Amino acid sequence: MFTTRPTLQGTFGMVSTTHWLASQCAMAVLEDGGNAYDAAVAAGFVLHVVEPHLNGPAGEVPIILAPADGEVRVLCGQGVAPAGASIEHYRGLGLDLVPGTGPLAAAVPGAFDAWMLLLRDHGTKDLADVLKYAIGYAEDGHAPVENVGATVESVRVLFEEEWTSSAEVYLPGGKAPRPGELFRNPALAATWRRLLAEVEGTGDREARIEAARAVWRSGFIAEALVRQAGRPTMDTSGERHTGTLTMADLATWSASYETPATYDWKGWTLCKAGPWSQGPVLLQQLALLPPELPEYGSAAYVHLLVENCKLAMADREAWYGDAAPVPLAELLSDEYNAARRALVGDTASYELRPGSPGGRAPRMSAHARVVASAEPGDGSAEPGFNPLGVGEPTVASHGGTRGDTCHLDVVDRWGNMVAATPSGGWLQSNPVAPELGFPLGTRLQMAWLDEGLPNSLTPGRRPRTTLTPSLALHDGVPVMAFGTPGGDQQDQWQLHFFLAVALRPPVRGGLDLQGAIDAPNWHNDSFPGSFFPRGMRPGSVTVESRTPPEVVAELRRRGHGVTVGAPWSEGRLCAVARDPETGVLSAAANPRGMQGYAVGR
Repeated sequence: MFTTRPTLQGTFGMVSTTHWLASQCAMAVLEDGGNAYDAAVAAGFVLHVVEPHLNGPAGEVPIILAPADGEVRVLCGQGVAPAGASIEHYRGLGLDLVPGTGPLAAAVPGAFDAWMLLLRDHGTKDLADVLKYAIGYAEDGHAPVENVGATVESVRVLFEEEWTSSAEVYLPGGKAPRPGELFRNPALAATWRRLLAEVEGTGDREARIEAARAVWRSGFIAEALVRQAGRPTMDTSGERHTGTLTMADLATWSASYETPATYDWKGWTLCKAGPWSQGPVLLQQLALLPPELPEYGSAAYVHLLVENCKLAMADREAWYGDAAPVPLAELLSDEYNAARRALVGDTASYELRPGSPGGRAPRMSAHARVVASAEPGDGSAEPGFNPLGVGEPTVASHGGTRGDTCHLDVVDRWGNMVAATPSGGWLQSNPVAPELGFPLGTRLQMAWLDEGLPNSLTPGRRPRTTLTPSLALHDGVPVMAFGTPGGDQQDQWQLHFFLAVALRPPVRGGLDLQGAIDAPNWHNDSFPGSFFPRGMRPGSVTVESRTPPEVVAELRRRGHGVTVGAPWSEGRLCAVARDPETGVLSAAANPRGMQGYAVGR
């Protein structure tokens, strides 16, 4: 079939990321003798520089890794709620939802420490060797993609009137970053140079990485982050608030390793982060599939996947979170899913229908119950709701904007494989800490201010995140790493991608990664959104205009409220793969947005 680009194939190494500069820097690390983990860390720090509207050093990152000689592991770079971030404190400020911006929404930053653990435990390069690419682009400049400047323009008034430290970085001379002109972040470059200077001469490679972790957690970086959290900041509530982050919060948290959540399907095993993320939603959607599927791409096929997604997302709302035990084994059990599968009829559901695993009664927030019980419409957009909201929304005071996410995948010649989805700490999330050149994140907006829920705001617990990289095994052997930006859409887009890989014929003897990425995709919003103001559109489906007209017509006949979007608007996947029999590596990247690229040889 026709694709926008070839599926790359080679034997040395493959990289796919959401920005070509990150991809090429990762490849440069591989060429210099580094492994997949060295390359991933280098790419992660470059993404902070070239996609600052999508992620930053004080954001978060879940990482799934498959060492050539070890077990698949999840590295959790999602920080917890600070000790002072209690429901009582937020309710006492008159809030019903955690704001979508500002220091009240800031969890303990998680991305930096996760990258350091990956480099320390699985990499081979020194910290200076992987940071030099990010330092170079921050110091000497890079030609930004259009969306950097567009995002800055969308919050120009906020930056100029309130977040003036952000204006100093992103509106130099009053001008937003422009394509074709070099944009620099000298404060960020200075931060990394000072970090390297402070750890230079500290023992061996591992000791220097440990020293860098200490600087982040208790040194000049920690001090600057806490100072910033304590500055009164205008947020989405329309008021100025200070945050709760303290030096003790930073000093006592560390990234950590976990066993992945998994599900077996037709010879494949899908590995995801646990239910502190939305990762198991992909596993639940697989568990809900009947033995025989409708024709790929048909209206019946899309209908089935959309309806299954609604059921899985309803369970996410009722059961997922870090504040309570999650009955994941029961949610993935054959008995439970056989009963849930029977709920899918021939027409679209407009209800939020969480299940009762083990006979337990589902629990949802008051907000979720209100938006779910709203008068059903035709799935069209509510006022202020963007049906083409393909990112992770965060709404700035005095106006709206969207943040989003990045993704990267790497596989090397030794068979090491990694998938990571960095996000948070966007330029529009919080004011830039002037001493550092980057802002705090806003992931706490995903937790509820209701007591007793799995995702209630709880000091020391992770807010449930939408970030959800994937790693797939076939017959027990790691074969493919993949993922996408897109907030609540991530595991919708990834399911369609995975099934396209699994159900369609191979190309050139390997997986048709590019064809699966290019295929018309869709998403639905029939559940409470994870981001402020947390709305939903019951019965909605948004499809690309490349979807066949007869499929759109049949979906509407079945009762779906179909929005037809732009031809290349749904899904922004990256993927790499390795054939365990031949050793051939492959990679592909998303053409949507005109910036994702795969490289390799």
